[in-house]
Amino acid sequence: MQYRWVVTLVALLVFPLLLKLTKKLLEKTIKGKVDIHRKYRAELLLKIILAFVMLCLVLVFWGIELRGLLVLGSSLFAMLGVALFAAWSLLSNLTSFLLMFIQNDCRVGYWVRVIDGANFVEGRIVEMGLMNVVLEHIDGHRVIYPNNLFVTRPVMVLSNEPKPTKVAATKRIIGPKKPS
Repeated sequence: MQYRWVVTLVALLVFPLLLKLTKKLLEKTIKGKVDIHRKYRAELLLKIILAFVMLCLVLVFWGIELRGLLVLGSSLFAMLGVALFAAWSLLSNLTSFLLMFIQNDCRVGYWVRVIDGANFVEGRIVEMGLMNVVLEHIDGHRVIYPNNLFVTRPVMVLSNEPKPTKVAATKRIIGPKKPS
């Protein structure tokens, strides 16, 4: 019974060291300059994952059966499969956020064109959140694009700001025409 408390104490003492190690590992995998908000969100997500793993290890030492953890592990494996392959799942957007963070080819302030078949959406990246990327069109419109689609669609990083779209001026006549 005494060893359980020792293992718990060791886990609590080792946890900050593992956090520092994962933070250093994350910084080594980042290419180029990164937005501080994206870095904070990625670190938060990694802290949650690490805390969950440490909690599972402590629960094993406290007598939780291995069968229960196998069920938990298989559930986590299924969630990971959903995260990587399901198009509209929340977990897929979180996983895509981590991929975009590590890849770091698109940053806040870049002008991009997201190509989806024969259509495209273009704009300046104004925010890259955990669930979506916010693009601001040259005309001022904002497009909220899910992270998983942003990762799976071809994205062109534009070298120049695109030209504003020209809207054809239309004259609306309300009511019947008056005779001249």
